[in-house]
Amino acid sequence: MSSAFRKAAKSEQRPHRERAQPAARKKLGLLEKKKDYRLRARDYHKKQNALRALQKKALDKNPDEFYFKMIRSGLQDGVHVLKQPKDEVTPEQVKLMRTQDIKYVEMKRVAEAKKIERLKAELHLLDAEGKSPNKHVFFLDTKREGKASMVQEFDIATHLDTVPELVDRVYNRPTVATLQKETLKGATDPAHLKKLAQQRKNQYDLLKQRIEREKAMFVVAQKIQTRKDLLDKTHKVKVKKETTNGPAIYKFKFQRKR
Repeated sequence: MSSAFRKAAKSEQRPHRERAQPAARKKLGLLEKKKDYRLRARDYHKKQNALRALQKKALDKNPDEFYFKMIRSGLQDGVHVLKQPKDEVTPEQVKLMRTQDIKYVEMKRVAEAKKIERLKAELHLLDAEGKSPNKHVFFLDTKREGKASMVQEFDIATHLDTVPELVDRVYNRPTVATLQKETLKGATDPAHLKKLAQQRKNQYDLLKQRIEREKAMFVVAQKIQTRKDLLDKTHKVKVKKETTNGPAIYKFKFQRKR
């Protein structure tokens, strides 16, 4: 082909234009350019070469060759799981941690004891369940003649100088003279009294729970202290086993300290 013909063909060649975006593919964005295809092709071949190299390495590997994961992993449900190494802790560090635990438990126990004292000061153990009932004994002289019927005719309200409606009360029981001067203070409605009694019972239940919690914390503190003492290398003999209500008791060999 002559150079003149090539020039004529080149001059007649139309300039390159991008194809129009089809209406059905407008939602996918603009068409990719030619250089984007080259970049994707290079990335694809690079990944394929890496996979071939890994496959070749796996085929050439000796199955009997030792490596550290053989002893650091184990099978769990058919899957190899790497064993986590245990934390290396010195005895001094363990003692320090035990001391911190004891301080925390003791702090919580003291706070619980203060709450118990506050509740006891507010309640004064009035009408508590399980509390021994109050007894008020009256002595009458029935030996003399004509006094045998005094026991049957004895009126507690008259003897206590109060009205019969307030005889069963163990607190807030004013006399008749006081009632004539002042009105009865406090709740008198039966429904209101029942509500107050229920609230008082709830407070006693809370007090009981706090007392039990304080005892449990005291036992926990003793057990932590015992475990801390066991870290010493002194010869010891167990005297009593550990129970839910108390720590184990050990007898340590006497060691003179300088």
